[in-house]
Amino acid sequence: MTTTAATDAGSSGAHPRFAEALRELGLGHLVEQVRRFPDATRTATEAAAAVGCELSQICKSLIFAADGVPVLVLMDGASRVDLELVRKELGADKVTRAKVDVVRETTGYAIGGVPPFGHKTRTRVLADRSLLEHDVVWAAAGTPYAVFPIAPEDLVAHADGTLVDVRERTS
Repeated sequence: MTTTAATDAGSSGAHPRFAEALRELGLGHLVEQVRRFPDATRTATEAAAAVGCELSQICKSLIFAADGVPVLVLMDGASRVDLELVRKELGADKVTRAKVDVVRETTGYAIGGVPPFGHKTRTRVLADRSLLEHDVVWAAAGTPYAVFPIAPEDLVAHADGTLVDVRERTS
């Protein structure tokens, strides 16, 4: 696979709004580490294959609706979100996957390219502890073709996330 490393805003594989968010957060150096791929990295499986990392090293940014209010859940790529655990964590009556238009309206990005921060609107963020099992995780950089590496602790901090256990358990 061919990748391109970003050297400036013009050649960055990151969505321009996300590149700007990185700079505003003092993470401008990450713009240079964005990797853009010719094939989509829309799913965790596609992203892991492109990067050449474990599936669990991919950070999925998933928008749910808790009693109709958008909430972002950051989850490792090998796991699924347990909606009942999210519901309990938020004290909500009902949690559902957000509709496509709500995801774009809330984040400013299309599904498959939603980054963990730098969204159009501020939402509550839950970050599953499973992300901390790695030194580096890869997350979407605002497009379905680009990802960037970040230490999970930094990701959680910059996303203003609350560490939780909302991973679906397999028996």
